[in-house]
Amino acid sequence: MEKVTLMKEPDLTEARTQARKSELAQRLKGLRRSKGLTQGQLTASTGISTPTLSKIETGQLSPTYDVLLRLAHGLGVDIAELFVNAQSHMGAGRRSIERQGCGETHNTPLYHHRLLCSQLANKQMMPFVSRIKKHQVRDDEGWSQHEGEEFVYVLSGAIELHTEFYQPVMLNESESFYIDSRMRHRVISVSQADAMVLWVSTTPDLSRNPQ
Repeated sequence: MEKVTLMKEPDLTEARTQARKSELAQRLKGLRRSKGLTQGQLTASTGISTPTLSKIETGQLSPTYDVLLRLAHGLGVDIAELFVNAQSHMGAGRRSIERQGCGETHNTPLYHHRLLCSQLANKQMMPFVSRIKKHQVRDDEGWSQHEGEEFVYVLSGAIELHTEFYQPVMLNESESFYIDSRMRHRVISVSQADAMVLWVSTTPDLSRNPQ
């Protein structure tokens, strides 16, 4: 009997992640060039090393939220503009609708973020729904620290909030926390499945020079 070799089906999740990395890479490179900046100049204004920036621009590295903030700040754009062309800027009577399952996605080792209402530029808040993928972390892994404040509401599962000045605390479904983002922080899932949260982060003032 002739032996039949079954072809392994492609990992669609991984394929989508790679496609998102590629889209972000092209968008970032285009924004940098449109501003007339070299990689070295963007490195100087953001503090992100040139090798790291090069890996992001070639789709080899998925940046954390902190790095996205620094890139947006260095380029003088809203963080959402790293993913899409913002359609509306500041002005009275703005509105943005996000339908179920829509929104720009961004994947990192700890989180899978879905950015909401990213069509509006110069927002005072950045809302997203996040899946907390990490259940265990090393002492030095996953810490975040940046300007602004954050609010997180647990939609499903349970999370553990780690902060620089407090003991870790567990939060269950329908519980929430609010923190000063300048304090080092990270979130992990402590439920069997990945936890889901609504995450709202205030955006930095782009009129100030990047740190």
